[in-house]
Amino acid sequence: MKLGDGVEQAIHCVTMLSRVSEDGVLSAAALAEFHGVSTSYLLKHLQALSGAGLLDTVPGPKGGYRLAKQPEDISLLDIVLAVEGPAPAFRCAEIRQRGPNPLPGRYFAKPCGINAAMLKAERAYRAELARVSIADILADLEATDDGGIAARGCAFLDIHERKTAR
Repeated sequence: MKLGDGVEQAIHCVTMLSRVSEDGVLSAAALAEFHGVSTSYLLKHLQALSGAGLLDTVPGPKGGYRLAKQPEDISLLDIVLAVEGPAPAFRCAEIRQRGPNPLPGRYFAKPCGINAAMLKAERAYRAELARVSIADILADLEATDDGGIAARGCAFLDIHERKTAR
């Protein structure tokens, strides 16, 4: 299974946004700059996160994005579904019923075993993503950071965070 680059960008942006102050926001351009990605590509994913209720959008020239929920209430699955959509990664097209010399429908009364196995794996994958919150990611980072990562983020926020009324 391959997830698009937007998932990684979205998770990093949500993590970064968890560090802005209660009345602060970051612009899409600032988030793109910090992560070294395209602003136009990132905007699409920020809008998806906003549409899913994970981010609040503050309009205007001093506007930007902030979390709509607490970090412990945002799972990795929430972000993946916002960016990639809810459809399963594997979509059975029932090719077992195609080709030369097709068999009668009685041979296909049971669901495709391949589809069943793939959907079972997807359920396990999604359950694991649902168990991991942004707060968990932050706690793991704090446990392993010698201070360099935090200092870089704080320095960036000092320059780019915009204060707004909540």
